[in-house]
Amino acid sequence: MKQQSSATHKAAHALPRSAAAIGWGLLGVLAFSFTVPMTRVAVRGLSPLFVGTGRAVVAAALAAVALGVTRQARPTGAQWARLVVVAAGIVLGFPLLTSFALQTAAAGHGAVVVALVPAATAVAVVARGHERPPRVFWVTAAVGAVAALGFASVQGGGVGRLHVSDLLLFGAVLAAAVGYAEGGLLARELGAWQTVSWALVAAAPVTVALTVAAALARPPAASAAEWAAFGYLALVSMFLGFFAWYRGLAIGPMARVSQVQLVQPVLSILWAALLVGERLTWATVLGGLAVVLCAAVAVRARLGGVATTAAAPGARSAVPARSAGAAADRR
Repeated sequence: MKQQSSATHKAAHALPRSAAAIGWGLLGVLAFSFTVPMTRVAVRGLSPLFVGTGRAVVAAALAAVALGVTRQARPTGAQWARLVVVAAGIVLGFPLLTSFALQTAAAGHGAVVVALVPAATAVAVVARGHERPPRVFWVTAAVGAVAALGFASVQGGGVGRLHVSDLLLFGAVLAAAVGYAEGGLLARELGAWQTVSWALVAAAPVTVALTVAAALARPPAASAAEWAAFGYLALVSMFLGFFAWYRGLAIGPMARVSQVQLVQPVLSILWAALLVGERLTWATVLGGLAVVLCAAVAVRARLGGVATTAAAPGARSAVPARSAGAAADRR
């Protein structure tokens, strides 16, 4: 009887934590949903290299101030190595590849990126974090990815033939997936905002050099709207949005939280219609509803017991997962 009461208590405790993880994840997705249309606006007047690296330079300066003011402990040597992986994915890879792709691809077509990122992130999480989602999770994740791809493809004009921009977008998907998975794990050790801040600092020597080179090759000259879009990318897409996103991933389970990003292409195309003037059709609305439904089912898929989300050989893998979640809650 005591065991049953204990199990019930643990399950009740897991539900609020899961809801908090999804809530933080959705807040991050809302912040990121403006990234594609804002990038499309910014590259109209600024070079893609300047947009892709300059926003990271601004965010790195803010991160350095935040880390210094709060006197955060420096990462260990092993953590620095992992931060380089995070920086390569989310600070350099995704911003640069999408910036170059969106010179020619429409913002709606660019939503193909975020349609594939959740599925790619789930694979990266399983490979790196040893989470074990049930079969229903993979089915709904796959259906959601297909629905999101079809939805974004119809809005973006189709992806039947691969162009250079498509290859860049696929590269961005891989970069984001690796950065999200490794960053989510590190956030359990360093904290959510600390992880993205240290990653920005780690990449700063490269991003500063590339930004200077971009400015010398093509001196920045843009309209007020284009500079405003660049400011959003630097402050929110590259910095503040990750506070919420990595916090949600840290609370976890990461594979499930990553699926809320299926809603992102819906929002991105909506913002593209409002901010960039791209056409919004009934196909977009219906496709968006299908994507949101798949995301909701994937998010609610139970992982067959919370403890199985950690590497499963024994109790040692389950206990750190729970303590890590509690640490993320405190942060």
